[in-house]
Amino acid sequence: QLQLVESGGGLVQPGGSLRLSCAASGFTLDRCAIGWFRQAPGKEREGVSCISYNGGSRNYADSVKGRFTISRDNARNTVYLQMNSLKPEDTAIYYCAARTSAYCSGVADYGMNYWGKGTLVTVSS
Repeated sequence: QLQLVESGGGLVQPGGSLRLSCAASGFTLDRCAIGWFRQAPGKEREGVSCISYNGGSRNYADSVKGRFTISRDNARNTVYLQMNSLKPEDTAIYYCAARTSAYCSGVADYGMNYWGKGTLVTVSS
């Protein structure tokens, strides 16, 4: 069964950090572009970041540039999202998704075929 599982969410104070993980089972990620997306309460889902199959290309939404870093470890079949300097507006459910194509389309969800169930990130004092 093809599955993506996110982990690493939680409650953090403003200015804090979290690292999210996206682990795949049932298929290998090494030929897939992987994206992170988020959906805040009452808002539409938005793209956060995307990384190409080998990590050579990385894209970020303007709202997270300089604060978030996407990376991948294909040997572990896992993609990460390091989130620093977190703000209350970063509060959302974060999802990872796999695109059965090697490269991203910016941070768009176009072509993202497989989705995880999400992990909640809450930034609050």
